[in-house]
Amino acid sequence: MTARSLTHARWSAHVNAVRPEPAIRGWLVDDMSLTQKLSHRGQFRVQRLRQARGPCLRDEYAFAGLPRPLQVQERDVLLRCDGRPVVFAHTVVPLDASAADWPCFGTLGERSLGTTLFGDPRVVRGRLHYARLPAQHPLTRRASRALEGQVFASPLFARRCLYQRNKGVLLVTEVFLPAIADLEPSQGRCQGDTTNQNADIR
Repeated sequence: MTARSLTHARWSAHVNAVRPEPAIRGWLVDDMSLTQKLSHRGQFRVQRLRQARGPCLRDEYAFAGLPRPLQVQERDVLLRCDGRPVVFAHTVVPLDASAADWPCFGTLGERSLGTTLFGDPRVVRGRLHYARLPAQHPLTRRASRALEGQVFASPLFARRCLYQRNKGVLLVTEVFLPAIADLEPSQGRCQGDTTNQNADIR
C-alpha cells in the first residue's frame, strides 16, 4: 500500500463501487437535501468548525475544475441530529468565484448550506460520486479531530457533488459518521443506484 493510497480516496460515479451495507446505501444515494432528511429524524443543528482559506485537497482539485491544489475558501461543519454528530461536511469554493455567484456563502455561520443550495433555482447540481475514506485521508482526520480524537474502526463512506451557480462552482463532500447507522435510512430520489438509473440531477 502506497502513501498516496492512504491519503487519497478512489471516487466513483456509482455507489456499487464502494459496496455499502443497506443502512448506509440509503443515505448515500438519496439526492434530497441532508438538512431536510435529518430534520425529519430529530432536532437538526449545524456546528461550524472552520471557514477560511486553505489548499484544495489533492483528490478534489481536478473535480472542482482547478489545474492544481490552489487556495480555496473552505468550510467544515458537523451536522448533528438530536445532539449526535452524524455527518462531517466539507465545502470548497474556488477563489475565482464572485460574491454574485455564491452571495450567502461567506455569512452562513451555523446556518445550513443545503437550504441555500436546494432552495435556489439558479443552482445546477451535478452527479453524486462516492468513496470510502481511509483513516489517513485528510477529511477522516478532520472528522476525528472534530469528535475529540475518535478513532474509526473502518473507512468512512462519503459522497461529493459539484454545484454551479452563474459562473461559480462549489464542491460539497459529505462524510457519514458511524452514528448515521442509528437513524432510519432515507427514502428519496436516487442517483447512481441500480434501482433508479435515470434519476433527475438538480
